[in-house]
Amino acid sequence: MMKHLLLTATCLISLNSFAQTDTTRLPVNLDEVNIVAQKFLTKTTTGSQIQLITNTQIGQRNPMNAADMLLQTGNVFVQKSQGGGGSPVLRGFESSRVLIVVDGVRMNNAIYRAGHLQNVLRIDPSMLERAEVMFGPSSLIYGSDALGGVMYFQSRNPELSGAKNWLVKPAAYIRYGSATGERTAHVDVSAGNRQLGFLTSVTYGSFGDVVQGNRRRDAYSNFGKLLQYVERPNNEDVIVNNPNPNRQIGSAYHQLDLLQKVLFRPSDGVQHTLNLQYSTTGNVPRYDRLTEVASGKPRFAEWYYGPENRLLASYNLTLSRPTSVYDRAMLTVAYQDIDESRISRRLGAASRSEQIEQVGVWSLNADLQKQAGKHLIQYGLEATNNKVNSRAQNVNATTGAITPFNTRYPDGGSTLQTAGVYVSDQLALSKQVTLNAGLRYSLSELKAKFIDKTFFPFPFNDIKQQPSAFTGNLGLLYRPSERTRIALLGSTGFRAPNVDDLTKVFESKAGSLVVPNPNIKPEYTYNGELSVSQWLGNILRLDGTYYYTVFDNAIVVDAFTLNGQSQVQYAGQLSQVLAAQNKRKAIINGWNVAALVRLTNQLTLTSTLNGTNGKIKNATNTPLDHIPPTFGRTALTYQTRKLQAEVWALYNGWKRIADYNPEGEDNAQYATPDGMPAWTTVNARVSVKLGSYLTVQGAVENIMDVNYRYFASGISAPGRNVVLTLRGSL
Repeated sequence: MMKHLLLTATCLISLNSFAQTDTTRLPVNLDEVNIVAQKFLTKTTTGSQIQLITNTQIGQRNPMNAADMLLQTGNVFVQKSQGGGGSPVLRGFESSRVLIVVDGVRMNNAIYRAGHLQNVLRIDPSMLERAEVMFGPSSLIYGSDALGGVMYFQSRNPELSGAKNWLVKPAAYIRYGSATGERTAHVDVSAGNRQLGFLTSVTYGSFGDVVQGNRRRDAYSNFGKLLQYVERPNNEDVIVNNPNPNRQIGSAYHQLDLLQKVLFRPSDGVQHTLNLQYSTTGNVPRYDRLTEVASGKPRFAEWYYGPENRLLASYNLTLSRPTSVYDRAMLTVAYQDIDESRISRRLGAASRSEQIEQVGVWSLNADLQKQAGKHLIQYGLEATNNKVNSRAQNVNATTGAITPFNTRYPDGGSTLQTAGVYVSDQLALSKQVTLNAGLRYSLSELKAKFIDKTFFPFPFNDIKQQPSAFTGNLGLLYRPSERTRIALLGSTGFRAPNVDDLTKVFESKAGSLVVPNPNIKPEYTYNGELSVSQWLGNILRLDGTYYYTVFDNAIVVDAFTLNGQSQVQYAGQLSQVLAAQNKRKAIINGWNVAALVRLTNQLTLTSTLNGTNGKIKNATNTPLDHIPPTFGRTALTYQTRKLQAEVWALYNGWKRIADYNPEGEDNAQYATPDGMPAWTTVNARVSVKLGSYLTVQGAVENIMDVNYRYFASGISAPGRNVVLTLRGSL
């Protein structure tokens, strides 16, 4: 780890990048980078730290999924609980506290939980034009949930020919990964004439049981090994010894992603886009739960997420003919249909429990932009409507007989409606100074109804909440020269409680039960940050950011009472009652430093390092959960017109057990007794164009076959992984 700290130490003389593009051919000036996360493709002058991932970088890095794509930036931490998992962490915020947006439509819905989420995996990186990560509170544009930042994913559009003749462009690839058992195939076809275009895409990925690295620290020679697993021949649970303890049996899954876009441009300045996306999986085993042990035996015989289905249908109207009201305007109407389920059965139990959720989400976004003298004004509104239906049952594993079981969310249904309006102004005070300011008002209404109280005698039949919030940004960007930029930014964020926060009934672990609490209130963040970016000559660029965030009214799960009782009987066991409550105020501060060195026109060295610290404001300054260890990435890239080669290292520092939150989501049970050890992987890849239509890619990841886990994860990372890809396009 020390050699990587030394490599990036030179960055500490400045403070992170406004827009880290990871490109090998940057200009020597610091013009703003075009981004779409602020609704319109606009040069960013907010001073926010932004990570841009281009379509070219996605193709070169060849990520297995969207979580892997984010992880490879070296600026986004990712937690994993299973093979089909990947939960991004932005500045110590995760899951329902960071926002996912696809083509202008928010993916976060009423049942996004505060623990760890794998929903970002339902985004196909093969069809992305670009991805952007905005770090820090971003509630001005996006409202609730953007406490730690926004991950914005923009899919490709059909390509128009500009003539009457049709332009047809097919593309395809196949990919193999040895340590993950990956077999992925993709094909897409774009067809368009002057006004009308179609884009069709299909991606199917099959992933086997992940084989973890074999090189372990001497102090933890058995860490991560899977010694036993459960099979069920002849309707009887049997514990089987694993012949290869590095093979994490119970981590395999498969996924299918479909996309269909229709683009119609009847005239200059008017564009209509119909966007259909569908993602589905097979069963996704919860590997971390399958490795839990009770009395020397596996606790669970089965624990998996049922097929996860996501349907997105949206219509977008984009207008770019200037009027007195706007220069550019966008209207997006969307519907999402999401199906999720959780299935589990303890070892030797006759029946498995099945909890099934269906969520339907309508959304409307209207955004307008107008240049008025030195003012660039943007304003808009958003409205969403979430409807949640929850059902549950026990199914006999032998006979198939069905009996009632408690639902995860209210069985009478739940709704969450939100609305918000915002306005922002970017004022050019001079060629060197830009002032940014904005304000948003948001409100929400949550309703839930409990009907069947067989399992829990709740003291209420209905839950209703109507919170509201004002949020805003204020920033100053100073550019004393083309080679220097300095930004000071203040921003606020909020998150209204959702259905998962208020109404969930959930067995978090044996002997503990989370029950609904209708009295929780919104969470808030108040953030200040300073960023500096500097070119030194034409060779070296240094970037840095320091941020300080107050996290107020934080919702945590803590001891609670139900009908005056601190313990209740659940599933035949006396369990402590817990509930979500506003009980925390925390301080999160951190930094990001980055360097880019142009060694030659073809050879570039890049490096980035991130550090985050989070403490709860109490008598003992208890560590806040979700705070990753120091992490980063260093890469040496060589690029010509037909060849791209890269050697890179990913690294994480120690997360000592004393820095784990004792009651949150840090999952100390899946770490060593000392915490999660530091690690470094060395990796290499090459991409070669063979003629005009064919590209061959090869990579060896984790060359040294190091055994490691990401902090808070319940599954070990792949060991030495050979990745082979063949791409073709016209």
